[in-house]
Amino acid sequence: MKKNRTLFIVLIIIFNIVLDQVSKFWVRANVVAGSRSEILGDYFTLHNVENKGAFLGLGSDFNPILKIILLNVLPIVVLTLVLFHIFRDKTLDKFSLIGFCCIIGGGMANLYDRVLYGQVTDFWHIDLGGVFRTGIFNLADVSVMTGMGLLILANFVKKKS
Repeated sequence: MKKNRTLFIVLIIIFNIVLDQVSKFWVRANVVAGSRSEILGDYFTLHNVENKGAFLGLGSDFNPILKIILLNVLPIVVLTLVLFHIFRDKTLDKFSLIGFCCIIGGGMANLYDRVLYGQVTDFWHIDLGGVFRTGIFNLADVSVMTGMGLLILANFVKKKS
């Protein structure tokens, strides 16, 4: 059982990283930098922007040392701690385990970009006419948000039972 659980964890993390990196590779190769294309009208659009910060560009104007600490070192420490937690805690339910794996995979994918390129490629934007609007994001961000959703769901399922 231990080998199957470990393989399951590794495969989910790798799946999230590969999916994100393939999508970013495609966008860098096929979408003009700074462009905007309609996928579903103005509601769902495709872009190619480079984010030098974190969520919504936060931290992009920090001094270089602070930027390295907050956008590279801190995420490495947090992702490592979460990874140790999921390998160590055998009582995690499936939703929590998959949720943590998605967060780790998405976090590692964006961290990979920051280390390799000094920035993260973002490309999707949703605007539902002012009712709901996102910043420009990528599949790693979707992985992290999916993971958070699964952790919240797992918490509700635990409380219910």
